[in-house]
Amino acid sequence: MHAGASTAAAAFLSGLGLGLGLIVAIGAQNAFVLRQGLRREHVAAVVVFCLLADAALIAGGVAGMAAVLGRHAWLARALALAGGLFLVVYGVRALLRARDAQGLAAAGDGGAPGLRGTLARAAAFTLLNPHVYLDTVLLVGNVGARQPGALRAVFALGAICASLLWFSLLGFGARWLAPWFARPRAWQLLELLTGGTLLVLGLRLLPQAFG
Repeated sequence: MHAGASTAAAAFLSGLGLGLGLIVAIGAQNAFVLRQGLRREHVAAVVVFCLLADAALIAGGVAGMAAVLGRHAWLARALALAGGLFLVVYGVRALLRARDAQGLAAAGDGGAPGLRGTLARAAAFTLLNPHVYLDTVLLVGNVGARQPGALRAVFALGAICASLLWFSLLGFGARWLAPWFARPRAWQLLELLTGGTLLVLGLRLLPQAFG
């Protein structure tokens, strides 16, 4: 029993470590969650959505979805095209917002999208980003699929817990940065970083749609 528990713990920590290693990076989804946390708009809903989406993709990858996607190259190209266009558009919009520092400072006072619109954006940043599938379905899925028997589920649980920890920290922990982001210049820098990141990611994805 002790050996079995140790093996399960090792599988869980392996999934947790791999999940954190892949998710802790500046990307479209993370930038969106951080921005929602700073603005304190529908934070819980966004965190829960991103967690459930990651959990479903990780579970599907470990269960064999990675092999299915690998046999359909057209699907990867379609995702790259849709995701690339989406990221370019939102990247340009973020860069345009960065020009108006005063407007950014007051952005949380009104005109924010409702819950449905916010979740639609969360879905787009999550499901239209091929890198999400690369990380959760292909990489985590392939490593998890090599685990023997019931340890696949334990490994997947570890990777899902990584998403839970990261999105909770990013969304709910952002309020600790609120005093710094009370200054218009800080919002301007965030929008510049977000816009530049989204634009670069989008421009890197578009050639994949035609390659």
